[in-house]
Amino acid sequence: MDTISFTISARGKAGEMPVMEFLRLNFGALPLERIDSLFGFVERCTLYGGRPFYGPQLNDQDVATLYRHSIGLRIPLTNLYVTEEEYREYQWLFEKYHRPGNSIITTTDQLAQWIRRDYPHYQLEASVIKNIDTHEKIDAALALYDTVILPMRLNVQPEFLQAIPAETKKRITLFANAGCAFNCPAKLCYTAISKMNKFTGAPFNCSKATMPRKELGMLSFDLKKLHAAGFRRFKLLQAMPGGITGF
Repeated sequence: MDTISFTISARGKAGEMPVMEFLRLNFGALPLERIDSLFGFVERCTLYGGRPFYGPQLNDQDVATLYRHSIGLRIPLTNLYVTEEEYREYQWLFEKYHRPGNSIITTTDQLAQWIRRDYPHYQLEASVIKNIDTHEKIDAALALYDTVILPMRLNVQPEFLQAIPAETKKRITLFANAGCAFNCPAKLCYTAISKMNKFTGAPFNCSKATMPRKELGMLSFDLKKLHAAGFRRFKLLQAMPGGITGF
């Protein structure tokens, strides 16, 4: 069976901390050869989504270090609001990181289509924000995207996962662990953060005040079981204390 590979979040990494030090301190139990890519903020840009942009997490030296270790860069351009003019404004960013092995995560199909047309070396991944939660949605997304991230809640729906064809599973990314998005009924933050990352002073918004739910902390999934079911690509948000991961 294919080996497990991980795309790892650079969340919590200060721009000045060398990336290999960050990996050693936070993901030391994970072999480097299992790390497919790191995803995080690189340049100030209004196309980010998912998390508020407070500054770059990966600098030029970090990116060069990743390349030397055959680790790709995955850029989360998952803002819900994208215009063609805005896309053209960031041509310099797309050109800077355009190389085989690098990926872009998007939420809007139009942005994915523009990138596919103009920057063919990028791998394109459909964001979890797209909420691709049926087999029909998976098939439709894979007509445009190279890979698809499934919502965290599907990790605990074995019948749904088992029904995905074996060849399709190779193009599916599952979460290795999950935070508050796992049991959030509304996910208002995605819209709020998309607006915040336009840098116009938009406020943060969360559903907790009006839709209370059990606090689960960081939930780790059974990767051995998911791997045995035919999945090999996992998204790792953060490690447990001491660098322990689902791996």
